[in-house]
Amino acid sequence: MQPFAKITGRAAPLPIANLDTDQLIPKQFLKTVTRKGLAKGLFYDFRFDFDGNPKPDFVLNQPAYQGTQVLVCGENFGCGSSREHAPWALLDFGIRCVIAPSFADIFYNNCFKNGILPVTLPEETVHLLMERAKTTPGYEVTVDLEAQTVSDNQGFSAPFTVDSFRRHCLLNGLDDIGLTLQHADAIAAYESRRPAWKRGVGQA
Repeated sequence: MQPFAKITGRAAPLPIANLDTDQLIPKQFLKTVTRKGLAKGLFYDFRFDFDGNPKPDFVLNQPAYQGTQVLVCGENFGCGSSREHAPWALLDFGIRCVIAPSFADIFYNNCFKNGILPVTLPEETVHLLMERAKTTPGYEVTVDLEAQTVSDNQGFSAPFTVDSFRRHCLLNGLDDIGLTLQHADAIAAYESRRPAWKRGVGQA
């Protein structure tokens, strides 16, 4: 998993409350078990019309927001069904951070396991960031996980908090497999002490 320590990137406003995972990545894109290529399905019904043509009024289709790394969103972001394809699609699109007043629990947890930082800020602070992202050409924010701050070059700075274990994992790029592999020597030593028949040695 790609570590997250500090990024400075283009911010895009997405002022939609209760945006669910089916809107994030519609069901027709869930046939794959790989993480690559899902960017095409991200916000598909918002980004494209019935003929597959880009909708020019959707924020991520606009030239000013190409290369967006940070989404500034409405409350209860990522609600709905549990699908890990949602953070996969965001990451494949280049999104490394989502800022919102609140998140759905499962989506919030899935973000950390896939290298995306979900930042919870007060509603009025999120609104301020949205307005700046809407009205300031090329608006960028700096998200610093080590310092746990969001800031811009206009004097704005706001703290956020992240559980210390999740912070450690994201800073070091550790997903569940990575955490397990940290104990590879102990696992190998344990396996070597087990009887051969329990390890499947010599079995047809």
